[in-house]
Amino acid sequence: MAKNSLQQKKERRKVRVRAKLFGTAKKPRLSVFRSNNYFYVQLIDDEAGKTLAASSDRNLKAAKGKSKGERVKMLAIDAVEKAKAKKINTVIFDRGALPYAGNLKLLAETMREGGIIF
Repeated sequence: MAKNSLQQKKERRKVRVRAKLFGTAKKPRLSVFRSNNYFYVQLIDDEAGKTLAASSDRNLKAAKGKSKGERVKMLAIDAVEKAKAKKINTVIFDRGALPYAGNLKLLAETMREGGIIF
């Protein structure tokens, strides 16, 4: 019997987490994706199937040359500003298959400090 690969385990964890989450227009899902180099954040209305706002540290001009932790803080502040512009104060945090630690935890805490409620 073959063991599950890391990719299969990650996919199972992502499906398990997302099965419990559903975003609406008043309380959208805050989806976080992490690549090897960048973080991406989206506010998603699952009822309408639309992205309400999106942000990434790749597109932040002031983030160039900063450490990853500083870029994540700047991303969180940018995402909070975009959410406030759409009059969104409460979100459902969707971490996907990522563990709640390190820079993901820093992102969530910075967004809470900015006034977004999880």
